[in-house]
Amino acid sequence: MSRAYDAIVVGAGHNGLTTAALLAKAGRKVLVLERREHPGGLAASEEFHPGYRSAGLLGDTGLVRPSVIAALDLPRHGLRLHEAPPTVLALGDGSHEPIAIHGRLERAAEAIARISPRDGQQYRELAALMQRLAPAVRELLGRHPLDLVDLESERVWDLGKRALRLRRLGRDDLRELLRLPPMSVAEVLGERFETERLRAALCLPALLGTFGGPEQPGNMLELMRLWCLRGPGVLGGGPMLVAALRAAAQAAGVELRTGAAVTGLRVGTEGIDGVRLEDGETIDARLVAASCSPRLTLEELLPAGLLPQRLEHRIHCFRSRGRVAVVHLALRRPPRFAGEPAEFARTGEHVTAIERAFDATKYDELPAEPALELHLATEGDPGRAPEGHAVLSATVYFVPTRPRDGWTDGLRERLGDAVVRLLARHDAGLPEAVVAREVLTPADLESRYGIPGGHLFHGEHGLDQLMFRPTPECIHYATPLPGLWLCGSGSHPGGGLSCAPGELAAQAILASS
Repeated sequence: MSRAYDAIVVGAGHNGLTTAALLAKAGRKVLVLERREHPGGLAASEEFHPGYRSAGLLGDTGLVRPSVIAALDLPRHGLRLHEAPPTVLALGDGSHEPIAIHGRLERAAEAIARISPRDGQQYRELAALMQRLAPAVRELLGRHPLDLVDLESERVWDLGKRALRLRRLGRDDLRELLRLPPMSVAEVLGERFETERLRAALCLPALLGTFGGPEQPGNMLELMRLWCLRGPGVLGGGPMLVAALRAAAQAAGVELRTGAAVTGLRVGTEGIDGVRLEDGETIDARLVAASCSPRLTLEELLPAGLLPQRLEHRIHCFRSRGRVAVVHLALRRPPRFAGEPAEFARTGEHVTAIERAFDATKYDELPAEPALELHLATEGDPGRAPEGHAVLSATVYFVPTRPRDGWTDGLRERLGDAVVRLLARHDAGLPEAVVAREVLTPADLESRYGIPGGHLFHGEHGLDQLMFRPTPECIHYATPLPGLWLCGSGSHPGGGLSCAPGELAAQAILASS
């Protein structure tokens, strides 16, 4: 029987669009089904107050893969890159001058050295170490996953190339490659830097995808991933990336349907043979690639009892405890933080204060003082606010996934008030400049975007869940059920705006056919 499509991709986020575009470029007939009314997923720009639009929930575009940009010719579809990674302001608690951590190494080191000459030199040395380790980290987390258990399944030539990368590191760097990943960011940064607010700012990104505070063992691997795989980033952020991916996909012949919620996967005698939509429509396909979370795909879209019991158990235990909220602020003027203009800023007096903030979430309580990552600029996408106005988006670390009494309206207001109160330390007039705000809790993120636990990466970036993502059975994107593939952030090499799971899944699908 002929099938209507060679492939159906479930979800039109950045990974789903990447998979669809690459399959279509290879000659496959591809349909993308998105349950929401617009594509983009967590990277989509959304109006939260009349005239004010967010830049999505994932502000960091520095991990977007150059290979995806080249393969889909994204510059031809409007993608523009920064000349260097954006500047980040380390704000501390507002009692000291902010530190500008520039995207260009020397400028960053010079700015840090004005606060602490020792720290300026240590920053140079840490950046140089990460640059030397980057080829090995790319082999581990930037390419198709290495099956460390079933090594016989790996191609000998590929194994040899990866081993050679490690051998070329030299003894000292190889020792650091083995020593650092099991450590905590608090330990590693504490070894090198003496300025507390610098340590706090450098550690914060490693905590977005992991469960734990700065002192949690193993989260240094996440910081290494962010340093070693980083590029300049996309002008206009996630929305501009989504626009380019959508244009590239449609140019390749991809059909995109929004407002089309997939509620089930159809299974025939030989495996997956299509999908069922919320309105009862069924669509045939030779394969289905799901960019939604692995738990949603394998627990809710599949009929029960089709997967091996061990896999069902592992997927059910795939950890996705979302511990961040997002607060969008519509402002009648841009923020006026001390220091030079920057696209991002981070609060946090010291690492211990951030650890205390995490402690509260262990008891399902709001922290007395959360840490914030702020997305400030509208460069590359000036239509996000009326002229002279601005949008500030705050990622709030750490909030409870499910508070004891649930996310009541009162608790949401407390969280929003806490964010504005913290920002007033750095811009005393900001509370009076707030036109409107939107508070998105983990529960809101789960219901709006379909991500279990409200986890922005579809699952935590613990050591085990990075090395065998999402499970050993599905590490190479194929599932035990023929015709069903995983291509979202819950697959290797993890979440964030990289497009890597989408690209690597497409390569695996094409290699299998």
